[in-house]
Amino acid sequence: MPWQYRALPRLYHRRLLVIGAGQRAYDLLRMLTKEGSNLHYDIVFLQEPAMGDVDDRLRTEPGVRILMQSDCSMLEAARSHQADEIVVAPDDRRGMDLHRLLDCKKAGFPVVQYLTFIEAEIRRIDIKRLEVGWLVFSEGFTFSAIDRFLKRAFDLVVSSLVLVLTAPLLLGGMLAIRWEGPGPVFYRQERVTLDNRVFWIMKLRTMRVDAEAGGAVWAATHDNRITKVGNFLRRARIDELPQLVNILRGEMSFVGPRPERPMFVADLAEKIPLYNERHMVKAGLTGWAQVNYPYGASVEDARSKLSYDLYYVKNFSILFDFVIILQTLREVLWPSGVR
Repeated sequence: MPWQYRALPRLYHRRLLVIGAGQRAYDLLRMLTKEGSNLHYDIVFLQEPAMGDVDDRLRTEPGVRILMQSDCSMLEAARSHQADEIVVAPDDRRGMDLHRLLDCKKAGFPVVQYLTFIEAEIRRIDIKRLEVGWLVFSEGFTFSAIDRFLKRAFDLVVSSLVLVLTAPLLLGGMLAIRWEGPGPVFYRQERVTLDNRVFWIMKLRTMRVDAEAGGAVWAATHDNRITKVGNFLRRARIDELPQLVNILRGEMSFVGPRPERPMFVADLAEKIPLYNERHMVKAGLTGWAQVNYPYGASVEDARSKLSYDLYYVKNFSILFDFVIILQTLREVLWPSGVR
């Protein structure tokens, strides 16, 4: 699976030959710089006129080398650079000679498409340049009966155990809300889960009773609707504990995309292609997007989080769920980005 994939021998220093030097190639460089899993990348870009124009931003990047196809062949460039991998990322692939890529592959150089490389290297899917054809022909989006059985069994065991262990925290949070003032202790709200089904999520109430008198809005940083007790409960993640009941009911899973409100889902599905594909699995108490991206309160945030949600749905496995839970424990112990 891409999240486990490490095809190259060098883990801290990677030599890449990138075919193309346009906007797509620049995006690749930018993402590797910010999110790459290696400490250092030594990248050479190989461009030919049929691939489009060279991105001016690449020319100004320090240390970037751009070769032209007329100066050397693809195989010569790979050999002289001692490339660990060849990434195919031209803006225009029409007219590209695949035989030259095949020569490189026969010579022992791994050749990978841009989207596949990005998925494996930064562990999310590039929504900006996503091609449905690539999703169709690449691996993933498979859920066997044993996978679903193990995930449900895992949800039942872990949520029951966590609910018992955290019962004192849950009771303390309920008493603190009651002590702070009048109003219900629990907060119920419609959310969307597997196959776009709507359910009622349960949380401890952290906002004023009249918080949405003016209509539904996303929570914001320093939201003045959040009470003093609610602020503490959110930072300690105690307000999320009642969702364990939703998991026991089968409405949610321990790991999955964040459950959103139906009105937000309808709006985002119109503005963001493939947004509803995140509902191929149950909504989760935690998830790949939740541990990798701070709370989002805009369409662009939702688009960025979708890149992680699609990666999770595409590469689902029980082992992956364990990895996400370990990262969640890190976030609980060292919280950040809570709203």
